Amino acid sequence: MARDLGITPAAIGIVVTLTQIGLAFGLMLIVPLGDLWDRRKLIVGQIALSAVALVVVGTAPNAVVLFGGMALVGLLAVVIQVIVAFAATLAAPAERGQTIGTIQSGVVSGILLARFASGTLADLGGWRMVYLISAALMLVMAALLARALPRHAPQPLAGSSYTKLLRSTAALFAEEPVLRERAVFALLAFASFSAFWSSIVLPLAAPPLSLSHTT
Repeated sequence: MARDLGITPAAIGIVVTLTQIGLAFGLMLIVPLGDLWDRRKLIVGQIALSAVALVVVGTAPNAVVLFGGMALVGLLAVVIQVIVAFAATLAAPAERGQTIGTIQSGVVSGILLARFASGTLADLGGWRMVYLISAALMLVMAALLARALPRHAPQPLAGSSYTKLLRSTAALFAEEPVLRERAVFALLAFASFSAFWSSIVLPLAAPPLSLSHTT
């Protein structure tokens, strides 16, 4: 990717940074929409738009388009959190924990398998193939979920506005010490994970190891 678009090795790390910034904005601005809009439509729409963003990345002619596309990919990736919230509302109270755990297990398994699959695709057809095939799979997923998710979803919160929801999120963070504690733990875990795996790619790909994307 860096060589293809003329990005220096020192600057290519901004791809990960922009994706994470987009993810943070998505968590703050998009996930609360699930309490106002039909979550089924929101989920399908996000996945379809994610496919568009992935095509933008996969066909990016220069670094500017690439960076913008990656920010959009991160912004729309919060569809996972919307799905978790939707599943929680559909499940019976006694089964809610098991339902969320099942979905989260699938997410983690998908992340691990995606690392191997994307590396294999990159070795076979280059980095662009990874994003273009991902876009195609996202469209398939959007079609499947459009058919599978309930059409009569629970009604959004009555009397709420988008501004009130954003304020309530900030209020919860200020009032709930357990939430702040867990948020800090998640921040540190995510930061350490990203810092390690993002930076280790360059030395592993360089001599004497010269590992491929798959390995």
